[in-house]
Amino acid sequence: MSPYYVVLNCNTKSVTLEISGRKKLEWEGVYKPKQAKIISFIRANKLVEQGCLAYLAHVRDVKIEAPPIGYIHVVSEFSEGFPNDLHGMPSDRDIDFCIDLEPGTCPISIPPYCMAPTELSELKAQIQELFDKGFIRPSAFPLGATIFSKIDLRSGYHQLKIRHVHVPKTAFRTRYGHYEFLVMSFGLTNAPAAFMSLMNGVFKPFLDSFVIVFIDDILVYSKSEEEHANHLRIVLGVLREQKLYAKFSKYEFWLKSVAFLGHVVSKEGVMVDHQKIEAVRNWVRPSSVMEVRSSKD
Repeated sequence: MSPYYVVLNCNTKSVTLEISGRKKLEWEGVYKPKQAKIISFIRANKLVEQGCLAYLAHVRDVKIEAPPIGYIHVVSEFSEGFPNDLHGMPSDRDIDFCIDLEPGTCPISIPPYCMAPTELSELKAQIQELFDKGFIRPSAFPLGATIFSKIDLRSGYHQLKIRHVHVPKTAFRTRYGHYEFLVMSFGLTNAPAAFMSLMNGVFKPFLDSFVIVFIDDILVYSKSEEEHANHLRIVLGVLREQKLYAKFSKYEFWLKSVAFLGHVVSKEGVMVDHQKIEAVRNWVRPSSVMEVRSSKD
């Protein structure tokens, strides 16, 4: 092809042919992009293990910026109940989290999990954050390494102290030292029940009257705006009295309908939150054996 000065351009997918004294000829190829193929997590994991490149895209819901707390009716009176973060130990309460063991139970020693450098970096940062807030302390145990308005508590579990004699039972070991929790942590078997006991005790006079509580989510419902203002003031007052702090960025006040526990609650009744079942409703029916296998993975 060299006598005719043929030029191959792989980038534009074209072939140029030049013959002396004649018109230059050029051909361009037609590129047909491949359709995206949906595969399962297991299949993706196998491809990564085989050396394929993987890219993670994070999609987040961008909502309209909420107004400052000082401009919200009733809520502005309780601004101290929505701190930016929790600092220091929770207040003393009638309920402390306990870890009761069967008689004769022996301590369980589990070595630290193997982690990638990025995971170790995140672990170290989280340990430092919990330590700076006073939620954990170095472990010296002799046995060794040991809320229609919706309010969401800020790090709810961390607002309940662990009874001091049970603190050593929360010990955990990392390559950066041994620590133990001073506040209730996530992952403990009886943590949800203990926190529900606290919340049910705090809101007992109002439960099923105008308050529903599930773990750290508090739902306030009323028949009119006047009634709701009173109910909201009562609930926020109880939180202030008990020194339980909410997360302002996750508040939902004065709504006509509210998403709660996978359902949408409004004056029409309780309906399934369609966002929760969208993936199932829009599931594409497999059309080949390969797609059936992929869906089973």
